Amino acid sequence: MVQKYQSPVRVYKYPFELIMAAYERRFPNCPLIPMFVSSMIISECHSEDEATQVIERRCTVDVDAPRLLKRGKEIIEFHLKQLEEEGITHMPRWAPPPTPAPCHALPVSSARAIPACSSRAHLGSTDVLPGSPDDKLDADYISRYLGKLTPFQESCLIRLRQWLQETHKGKIPKDQHVLRFLRSRDFNLEKAKEALCQTLTWRKQHQIDFLLDTWQCPQLLQDYYTGGWHHHDKDGRPLYILRLGQMDTKGLVRVLGEETLLRHVLSINEEGLRHCEENTKIFGKPISCWTCLVDLEGLNMRHLWRPGIKALLRTIELVGANYPETLGRLLILRAPRVFPVLWTLVSPFIDENTRKKFLIYAGNDYQGPGGLVDYINRDFIPDFLGGDALCDVPEGGLVPKSLYRTAEELENEEVKLWNETIYKSASVLKGGPHEVLIEITEVSSVITWDFDVCKGDVIFNIYHSRRAPQPIKRDGLSTHNLGCPAGNNIQLIDRSWMLGQDYSLVETALTCREGESVQGSHVTRWPGFYILQWRLYSSPPCSSSSRPRVDDVLASLQVSSHKCKVMYFTEVLHSTDFRGSMSSLESSHSGFSLLSAATTSSNQSRTESTVSR
Repeated sequence: MVQKYQSPVRVYKYPFELIMAAYERRFPNCPLIPMFVSSMIISECHSEDEATQVIERRCTVDVDAPRLLKRGKEIIEFHLKQLEEEGITHMPRWAPPPTPAPCHALPVSSARAIPACSSRAHLGSTDVLPGSPDDKLDADYISRYLGKLTPFQESCLIRLRQWLQETHKGKIPKDQHVLRFLRSRDFNLEKAKEALCQTLTWRKQHQIDFLLDTWQCPQLLQDYYTGGWHHHDKDGRPLYILRLGQMDTKGLVRVLGEETLLRHVLSINEEGLRHCEENTKIFGKPISCWTCLVDLEGLNMRHLWRPGIKALLRTIELVGANYPETLGRLLILRAPRVFPVLWTLVSPFIDENTRKKFLIYAGNDYQGPGGLVDYINRDFIPDFLGGDALCDVPEGGLVPKSLYRTAEELENEEVKLWNETIYKSASVLKGGPHEVLIEITEVSSVITWDFDVCKGDVIFNIYHSRRAPQPIKRDGLSTHNLGCPAGNNIQLIDRSWMLGQDYSLVETALTCREGESVQGSHVTRWPGFYILQWRLYSSPPCSSSSRPRVDDVLASLQVSSHKCKVMYFTEVLHSTDFRGSMSSLESSHSGFSLLSAATTSSNQSRTESTVSR
């Protein structure tokens, strides 16, 4: 039974010696198993160094007792609590004798022999001290920063963190944010992994990590956007107030455009994440979400303007996908008669779990029992809702129509603001790799890259040619081109070219799995043309048989239409400007999300780059 007790959470949460002490508490009987009456030792033997012991017991059972059999870990936890109540929270760790002792065979027994290796290997090889900053699963850390989790939930968190560490080395999201995605997917590990991977790619592509540092809120928004942060609720959650009924949504969209408003909402969510971290430290308990108070006084039919509703729905979709489980409670106040129309349009796009957090008050119902005072301290209730707290949220009003801009002007502004990104996306097809051409005129220039594998598995290569390749012309009816724009997949290496004659491989191929993020650099030795290539990875066939394996067939079916997706950025630097932070194709995986707990500086990861050979 002990050998099977391998929960990845318990590996870190309890020392092995304490687990074994709790296990031995089961004998001579166990109150959690009524049918287990008693037991007696038949034989017992120990190795000379006390590292191994074999105990044979004979048990007495009551066949008429209730057949209640608790799970092994529940019994262990029961006895661990007993030990804690008795003041036993530490057991001395076994250490080998100072001088090697001769090995003596254990007496023959009918009991199953214990392997010579310690059972510690089955419980994990981590030597992190409990309570240290690196002991992420210490009980104090969990209760202080993450809250109460079941063993299953803890296990899911650890497994997802381990996967992120393997695929996104360097910086990974904080445990609090990983936990949000697990909760939003009911701790379905695969669904949470897929959603988290997509949001990390989205954050990188649109530079969301730098939004708070680069976003400059237009003065018009400061004057007419009727929302802002305001103290906290009774649970310590940050409180955001939105006076939607006083906001001229049509005027804001006509002057600033949908993308500007969306950027502003995203910046609010980024601020919310920071406020949650700050309040966790202030209140000494985990705070992972915020409360939103929406005042609808003044809401009328002009708020149901179709482009405004479209912008609202897109915002709901984007926030729901990338900031799950950040809304703890939504208080909707002074809902007018037109509100049911708005709710009918919006509610289908809101997750069911999120809708359960909505509390709607009509008229002045919020002032009575069960109203605001149940959720917000009287000292923090805004003055415009009958409280004493001064609120800095703008009162809004109508945006002057003289400031309205044409649709063409707004479209140009939106392209500049949102759609322009340093990263490009491409499809990698079966038989159709995606290739990027880089011309090098100065020897020792450094080619750098940063790419994410958004879907499927790919192989990354770098080739050199002394002559310029020409993009391969495609047949418009080609299967590969069906639904795939030419600009989304570019092939440069002509099929008539011979490797080793027309072009050469200058780096060892690198296999990159779905979800991985890779950075690297290459110092060029010759002038000419370098080709970065991503091609579809296929599992090698089984060497013992020419027939395809079932695993290979299933793996090939996992990539829809034999297509992978990558998002990449490349840049050529002068050798004097390069401060190589990664090494060629043997590079580390990049860490890009500011959701991570720590930043890996270039000084910590600096290595030399490989030159063309």
